[in-house]
Amino acid sequence: MAKYAILSDIHSNGEAFEAVLKKCSAVGIDHYLFLGDLVGYNADVRRCIDMARELNFLAAVRGNHDDVALNPNASTGGFNTNAAIAIEWTRRLLSASDREFLESFPMQTGVPKLPITLVHATLDSPATWGYIFDVHHARSNFSYQLSSLCFCGHSHVPVAFDKPPFAYAGKGVEEIEAWVKNPDDPAADEDFTVSDELTVQLVKGHKYLFNIGSIGQPRNGDIRASFAVFDSEANTVTRYRIPYDITVTQGINREAGLPERLSLRLEWGR
Repeated sequence: MAKYAILSDIHSNGEAFEAVLKKCSAVGIDHYLFLGDLVGYNADVRRCIDMARELNFLAAVRGNHDDVALNPNASTGGFNTNAAIAIEWTRRLLSASDREFLESFPMQTGVPKLPITLVHATLDSPATWGYIFDVHHARSNFSYQLSSLCFCGHSHVPVAFDKPPFAYAGKGVEEIEAWVKNPDDPAADEDFTVSDELTVQLVKGHKYLFNIGSIGQPRNGDIRASFAVFDSEANTVTRYRIPYDITVTQGINREAGLPERLSLRLEWGR
């Protein structure tokens, strides 16, 4: 039995990444899983790649920013202007060994000896970089999900779904509302903003799909770095929200000359 940290969408944010790893040390993480997008948007590329190498991921997949950044001839036409500028800037920093590291990540993968599948985007077509926002998208993903657990990222918006076994098929796929609470939710508990964790107890026979949110650029109105932990003994998945010094990341971005909007998004959480 062990604890597995699931990390996603770090996006070259070294301050957020380091804060998350400190929390991982505090909760006793045994292994690390990665859902892609180590680079992009922010400027602390070297630091993040070095930290990622040291984690020796048990399993990892490639994100769309990783995919485009490692190939200098790939088109950035599918990215907005600011993201494309950050990709071009990142490409100039990547060494051959960095590209080899990113290229070693497949588009989707299982986890050795665990009922877990990892994908950055969607299982039905991982290389087209679709998004999972609602029950409709989740149903499509469950059609391709053979494992009881699937973790994804890409949207930077935490969301989770529960698919009961056939005996309860009448209930259908349901969103796990506790996973997606955020400070902008008028129904949120008064003490939500000081809470740093949300736990889901897994039920035998059910399938689950978790989007764990983003470490490096959250977009759900909560500016804290978001990551998850699967505890194989307790049979739980917990999402942690970790504060970090956003001004440090903004300073690194500004010194690198990246678009100002990329720094402002960190304090907007959008």
